[in-house]
Amino acid sequence: MRLRALGYAVDVRPLVQIEVVETGLVDLSGYDWLVLTSATGARELRRRARGRAARVAAVGRATAEAWGEVDLVPAVSTQEGLLAELPRPAGRVLFAGAEGARSLLADELAADVVVLYRARPVSVAIEGDLAVVASPSAALSLAAANPALPVVSIGPETTAAARAAGLRVAAEAETPDVEGLVAAVAASE
Repeated sequence: MRLRALGYAVDVRPLVQIEVVETGLVDLSGYDWLVLTSATGARELRRRARGRAARVAAVGRATAEAWGEVDLVPAVSTQEGLLAELPRPAGRVLFAGAEGARSLLADELAADVVVLYRARPVSVAIEGDLAVVASPSAALSLAAANPALPVVSIGPETTAAARAAGLRVAAEAETPDVEGLVAAVAASE
């Protein structure tokens, strides 16, 4: 782990548990675009997918890597960034993701939606000087466990969820990946 290599004492504690939502096989045939917004969703859909969508868009590099070959990864790894770069009209779109995921892309593209998983909060005791949160659901779980602990957030949606839950955001990663998180931890000192 890079943070340990830089001299940080790191205690890894999952704040959410991923629970698969079984919807059976998912036929991608006939879709002009498949839109993926998480690596978890990409892996789960890969397991259940039948057929192929004409094109695939992934919100960021990690999601693209979890799926495999994709046609579009936006320069800004947010739903807004993906929406800005997706050609219009998009045609028939399938939005695959988590239960309770933001609906911006699905709404704007009048997409069909398939829910593949849900993130359940994990009740754990959390102590330390700083926590790193990589999803809005992790931020909410941390706020329930230790609302006084400052956080480093992976991106704007997680930052917004953390602040709404009463957490103090010490820094936000400039890029939603390991490098961005490591740099944000270093900047938070």
